[in-house]
Amino acid sequence: MKKIILPALRMLTLLTAISILSFLMMAKSPVDPLTAYIGTNSTISEDAKEEIAEYWGLNDPPLERFLAWAGNTLRGDFGTSIVYKQPVLTVLKERFRYSLALMLIAWLSSGVLGFVLGVAAAIHQDSILDKVIKTICLVFQSAPTFWVGLMMLSIFAVNLGWFPIGLAAPMGKMASEVTLGERIYHLILPSITLSILGIGKITLYTRQKLLEVLGSEFMLYARARGEDTKQMIKGHGIRNIAIPAITVQFASFSELFGGIALAETVFSYPGIGSAVTAAGLGGDVPLLLGIAIFSAVFVFTGNFIANILYGMVDPRIREGISHE
Repeated sequence: MKKIILPALRMLTLLTAISILSFLMMAKSPVDPLTAYIGTNSTISEDAKEEIAEYWGLNDPPLERFLAWAGNTLRGDFGTSIVYKQPVLTVLKERFRYSLALMLIAWLSSGVLGFVLGVAAAIHQDSILDKVIKTICLVFQSAPTFWVGLMMLSIFAVNLGWFPIGLAAPMGKMASEVTLGERIYHLILPSITLSILGIGKITLYTRQKLLEVLGSEFMLYARARGEDTKQMIKGHGIRNIAIPAITVQFASFSELFGGIALAETVFSYPGIGSAVTAAGLGGDVPLLLGIAIFSAVFVFTGNFIANILYGMVDPRIREGISHE
């Protein structure tokens, strides 16, 4: 029971803090929701503007708006998006299915490739392969998501023409007519962009941890018993670096949400990230709050799953928890 209650309380506290902070930042934002809604060159009358502001509750005091939003949210009503003119939950549902496929592909590929490259770099420490892997990882880790996306788009879509310029499906096709192969084809460049940004950290972290394990007294003893490097890594090294690798991998959930907004904007991909950009530019407070809460739950769930996997990878952790 304790294992369920404590995480639930932590999540409740986290969601409350995120909701308050997000609302305060939007309230202090220089973006005027009314101007963003009707356009800067709008010629509608002042009375019409007043009616629009009254309809969306833009004239109410910030505290009153927040309390009204919080009360409706507790009843399952996240409000209506000002930008998309749809319920927030509808917007999240429609766009999350696109972002989920993109994030899962990027997350899995960056984790697997990062782990493999990290092990390879550690095995061949100080070799040309090790130096090349480290250099590439450092370059991509320091590169902005927006820049990487533009480079990928310019080289592989514009210059070479290997991939589509953007979107999640071919233009001019109805959703029911789009095939699975076409959706995967449009996913390749955005997912590679996100994967590149996550591989560097996982590779360098895995490399460092494996070098520490290989230099430990236990591994020196194993080598003295006649075990070669392959046997030591397979029998002892992988298990000892699995937990740190899982930690970094699940912690990358938050980074994926940070990078996905820029990546989806570059590739005009209709996911959660592009909705964040549109909501921010349009002063869409209900949608931004909904996305903030959704993102927090998603990241928290990832970290919670990581804690469960720790016990599966290393039984000593599970035993230690059970004795508390």
